Amino acid sequence: MGPGRGSGAGSIVAWALRITDLDPLRYDLLFERFLNPERVSMPDFDIDFCMERRDEVIRYVRECYGADKVAQIITYGTMAAKACVRDCGRVLGLPYPAVDGIAKLIPARPLDLTLEDALGLSAKSLKEPDRVASELRARYLNEDDEARPVLELALSLEGLARNAGKHAGGVVIAPTALTDFTALYVESKADSAVDLPVTQFDKDDVEAIGLVKFDFLGLRTLTIIQWAVAAINARRAGEGLAPLDIELLPLDDVPSYQMFARGDTVAVFQFESAGMQRLLKDAKPDRFEDLIALVSLYRPGPMELIPSFCARKHGRETIAYPDPRVEPILKETYGIMVYQEQVMQMAQIVGRYSLGGADLLRRAMGKKKPEEMNQHRGIFRAGAAQDGVDEAKADAIFDLMEKFAGYGFNKSHAAAYALVAYQTAYLKAHYPAEFMAATLSSDMDKTEAVVDFLEDSRARQIEVLPPCVNHSIFHFRATHPRTIRYGLGAIKGVGGPATDAIVRERERGGVYRDIYDFCQRVELKSLNKRVLEALITAGAMDALGGNRASLLAALPDALKAADQRTRDGAAGQVDLFGIGSRVAAPPPPMPQLPELALIDKLKGEFATLGWYLSGHPVDALAPWLSEIVSCRLGEVAPRVPRERKARGAELNLTLAGQVGMMRKRGDNIAFVQLQDGSGRLETAFFTEAYAEFGGMLQAGEIIVVEGVASWDEFNGGAQLRVRRAWPLAEACQHHARGLSISVRNPAPDFAADLKRTLAPWRGGGIGVRLRYRRGPASVELEFGEQWRLRADPALPALLLKIPGVESAELVFRRVFSESAAA
Repeated sequence: MGPGRGSGAGSIVAWALRITDLDPLRYDLLFERFLNPERVSMPDFDIDFCMERRDEVIRYVRECYGADKVAQIITYGTMAAKACVRDCGRVLGLPYPAVDGIAKLIPARPLDLTLEDALGLSAKSLKEPDRVASELRARYLNEDDEARPVLELALSLEGLARNAGKHAGGVVIAPTALTDFTALYVESKADSAVDLPVTQFDKDDVEAIGLVKFDFLGLRTLTIIQWAVAAINARRAGEGLAPLDIELLPLDDVPSYQMFARGDTVAVFQFESAGMQRLLKDAKPDRFEDLIALVSLYRPGPMELIPSFCARKHGRETIAYPDPRVEPILKETYGIMVYQEQVMQMAQIVGRYSLGGADLLRRAMGKKKPEEMNQHRGIFRAGAAQDGVDEAKADAIFDLMEKFAGYGFNKSHAAAYALVAYQTAYLKAHYPAEFMAATLSSDMDKTEAVVDFLEDSRARQIEVLPPCVNHSIFHFRATHPRTIRYGLGAIKGVGGPATDAIVRERERGGVYRDIYDFCQRVELKSLNKRVLEALITAGAMDALGGNRASLLAALPDALKAADQRTRDGAAGQVDLFGIGSRVAAPPPPMPQLPELALIDKLKGEFATLGWYLSGHPVDALAPWLSEIVSCRLGEVAPRVPRERKARGAELNLTLAGQVGMMRKRGDNIAFVQLQDGSGRLETAFFTEAYAEFGGMLQAGEIIVVEGVASWDEFNGGAQLRVRRAWPLAEACQHHARGLSISVRNPAPDFAADLKRTLAPWRGGGIGVRLRYRRGPASVELEFGEQWRLRADPALPALLLKIPGVESAELVFRRVFSESAAA
């Protein structure tokens, strides 16, 4: 259960009953923000629960208060403009292209646009002509034979309920049977033995009839914390240490705040985004109150206050208060009104409001109703005058409050969520392996997130061990304070039943000896050939002997032997003659095949894991790429000065990497993330570069780029402004100077094999040098002009397949000396 959510965290009664975990007196959380005696509507509690056990909580509530008194709350999907037009066209039997053409004339924005607005028939469209879709209106007014009937029918149906759903977290508890208050809707689920009742009144109507709504929300972060703490305490128990109590963490932990100040907050709740990481580096929070403020400020609107907040915190800007009496309530946010509670307290101190009345003022400011605001302005002036504040000063303070009320955030909610953020940061700072293992497990089905978390783990010097049928479970797990074992459930195509079968049999019969033992022991109804191939390709069977090529070759025989044993067992056959005890036939020998090429291993890992475990595709090209690039991508940032005016602030670099995520700005600018296993780098392709090289920016492709590297303050990292770019093969041709081949004791048909291999590459610009050795004699030959080749990264690997070739490599940045032609 979370520490609190929404205004409920401001209730000292809720804190005393342990519904919430933050002392509201310690952090100036106002009770009136939750239960205002001057407000008519009832308050409601929003409570976060671990996603795994949220359904269990709802089940408990039904058992505790009575199944007839508890239900979830209905939601209604309504017929919006575009969907309504499509539905009407389908009912009228019009061709799909015609209906689609009409629907596409309805603008997507603003989001509250209605069909009446688009046709210019509403009062709002008269005030805001931009809402009118002129072409659609013209077809309607001209009584278009296709458009008019559809639009007239849609106008009569728009806004009606289209379908019923269930509120994500809403639960209602009635004092007597719910049928005394509302009709019920029964939602039948195929996978549920119980039909779940849902109110036919939605959340607003439920409150209108006097029932109290509760939100039981599933929060993934609470699941992460629960998994991490369970793993931590299992380790601590083995070490003879007391268990960690997540609710008793000290809120002044220096390593945690140092991590916040570095912006090292991947996977830290509320602080994981790149923008928030930039903010942290500027703000450098060093106390819990700073975290509450940053959670509140990092939103549209109040974001414009962030520079001033950071400058005031670090003494770069003077802290000023609108009235000396409000310093105690604004001091923690350096004179800036960040919270709704601060607006309420300002009204209490300066305008002589009660806190209940101040809450009504806050609501009025949020709604921006002129008549209500004029009324409150008069009340505020009168209250301020009692303390000698003149009308002009009172109006200035009121205007300031009105401005900030539109920005202000609920401090009770911010404080509770800042606590969850701090808990995740503390776990990451002190128990990184357990925390990251839990985080990875929570997002196993999101490959991009898994890759980001794995890269962050490696950056923190946490070793990530590959999946293994003899050691892995379904989830990722920490096996050591700085080691994580990959989860079998993260392998694409390997689901829960397959993993359960593998782990269950391993716990029963011990580790698997080889692939034949594995296939005979695990229930093959849970693991088909496709699943087994995924396990091998992902490296999860590397411990079963041989290499991946050999395991793939052995798989058909292993499956055949396992199937035969299953059929023999079903027929009652126990040995060859059926007269003795069961004697297992010895497994066939493992095929002995050369290991897959690195690039093929990596392709298999990427297909099954979404990232590379054995290296990176760039690694396979490292021998020749290292000859032409300035450095690896991970080495760029340390080379680039942080100060723009520093000497060497811009560096000319040639780099290589695999194209990853790309974002475009307009049609002629792209920002492309390159990666090479050592790190990532953002590259910028501006107008001319994008026009010339944009066609090669395909995800997964390896490219070579040349440009100017500098420090990007906005992203907090290095960036390369690209001038030139080449696909891999073109880069190889552009930079290669020759091909060097070394041969020892070749076969008699060596010359024919060499000629056949090189023939497709003739007609290029690089020369060929051959070192030929037989016995003690050796000679170096340089081929003639007719054998000048096109350079290609694949060429050396092809030559190595010729018997007698010891080495073959492309040579870069060296000019061959003159010698006798071959």
